[in-house]
Amino acid sequence: MQLLGINGSPRKKGNSDLLLDQALSAASSQGSKVVLIHACDLQISGCRECHECTKTGECVLQDDMQKIYPLLDSSQVIVLSTPVFFYGFPAQLKALIDRAQARWAGRQLKKTKEQRKIHQSGNGYLIAVGATKGKNLFEGIELTAKYFFDALDKDYGGGLFFRGIEDHGAVLEKPETLQQAFEFGNRIAKPD
Repeated sequence: MQLLGINGSPRKKGNSDLLLDQALSAASSQGSKVVLIHACDLQISGCRECHECTKTGECVLQDDMQKIYPLLDSSQVIVLSTPVFFYGFPAQLKALIDRAQARWAGRQLKKTKEQRKIHQSGNGYLIAVGATKGKNLFEGIELTAKYFFDALDKDYGGGLFFRGIEDHGAVLEKPETLQQAFEFGNRIAKPD
């Protein structure tokens, strides 16, 4: 099984990156082929809403997203890991998510409305870290993640959420948090 980890943080080795490392390490130990990308390393333009993808299911923009589409398509499991910025995703990750519109357009071309209710390409998961402890801190990004995975024909399998963590590397002082991420990786590497 191929598992794609997408670190959405603009800061490498930050909290969401460290948690993702734990989850991917566990999945790898279960035999998953793990691929990791960092959204901040990619040059991805925002969606131009030109609707060209509605004709073919492919995006006409030529940038690093052309390298990402095959990974999104071939991975049975995708894990997004991200900090929360103003109750949403960082811009680097949001650009990648928005460009999945081409995959949604492709699903509409290939499947009927009824067929689109069933996901056939695997599962998607979310790891999110936020500095505040707000009640609704993760609602916006979780909803966006669900629709991102839906566009990729994947079921949303749930998330792992941590409030009140902000300083760079703060999760390193919380071994129970790192352990939760490792256990999460074990769970997602064993499909039902």
